Amino acid sequence: MKKLLYILSITLLVISCGGKTDSVDSLLEGGDLKAIKAKKGELNHQQKLLREDIDKLNAYIQSEEKDDKAVLVTTQVVKDTTFKHFVEVQGNVETDQNIILYPEYSGVLTRVYVKQGQKVTKGQRLALIDDGGLSSQVAQQETQMALAKTTFERQERLWDQKIGSEIQYLEAKANYEATKNATNQLRSQLSKTVITAPFSGVVDNIIADQGQVVNQGQTEVIRLVNLDNMYVKASVPENYTKTVEKGTAVNVNLASIGQTYKGIVRQVGNYINPDNRTFDVEIEIPNKDGFVKPNLIATVQLNDYSNANAVTIPANILQENSKGETIVFLYEAENDSIGIAKKVILEIGYTYENEIEVKSGLKPGETIIIEGAKSIRNGQRVTTNN
Repeated sequence: MKKLLYILSITLLVISCGGKTDSVDSLLEGGDLKAIKAKKGELNHQQKLLREDIDKLNAYIQSEEKDDKAVLVTTQVVKDTTFKHFVEVQGNVETDQNIILYPEYSGVLTRVYVKQGQKVTKGQRLALIDDGGLSSQVAQQETQMALAKTTFERQERLWDQKIGSEIQYLEAKANYEATKNATNQLRSQLSKTVITAPFSGVVDNIIADQGQVVNQGQTEVIRLVNLDNMYVKASVPENYTKTVEKGTAVNVNLASIGQTYKGIVRQVGNYINPDNRTFDVEIEIPNKDGFVKPNLIATVQLNDYSNANAVTIPANILQENSKGETIVFLYEAENDSIGIAKKVILEIGYTYENEIEVKSGLKPGETIIIEGAKSIRNGQRVTTNN
């Protein structure tokens, strides 16, 4: 019918204009520009009227035409399911045990006991700095302390027997304690010439060379890393402060190593960064194989909303009517192969990964039209191939 109507419209247009061919040719030969423009306006007006009539005819035919052939569609039965919405943010892999060791004593780095990549335990010796004679001072001080201790103990025994004066006892005691404190201080100084591992881990890099002069608190000597206690730190927008909390379910994707982990938020920051209006969260991640490294970029999905009995449908089948309402089409079966498309208005909730939560308008067990939904109208006969 539409094809026939289109042919008819073209024919009418040709008839309306074709009969004027000689007149148009005469006007063009005469060269009267004013008359030519007037003729053009007349023909344009006639063409406009014809098009308006054709549009009216098309609109009427579309509204009244009964097509006996049902439109082929695919359908899906609505079910209640668990719906989870996630907010996605970017984060970085971090560890609190990733440090550079600096010397606590200035001198020549005489020995490096470990190699790059070597595993070490907490307290293990890593390097030694020349003490510049400090060990000799300690030995001398320990001898003096031993003598002071012996003298004090002898005076203490005599004083207990009421022999000697109290002042001799007190002087011996004070001398021993002073010598002991001085010895401990020198021992502490000497211990700083040895660089030890503050925790168990792996020697990631030996920065200073053996024989190099190192300065207290300034020269980088060794980087030590422990990859056992890894976590992801991410910044979350402040409008999620009520929905993201300790224990929130999380998916962590490390695209660079092709790994995805499920976990929970172990810590939520209590400070809102005024620069970007975010707060920090931490998520612990396993590292059994050692592939997770500090500063890897992580994509973090935080579960900020869940509904255990939700009705969900594909988001791409939703349509909007002239009132701005969200609609879908139900499939109401007439027989085994033919049904009727019925328009329903929905109240929708969250959307995640092309699944949208339906608050009202659909019930579990109802059948919705999926493919072909956007090319049908309310009440149209349809058939399904599934």
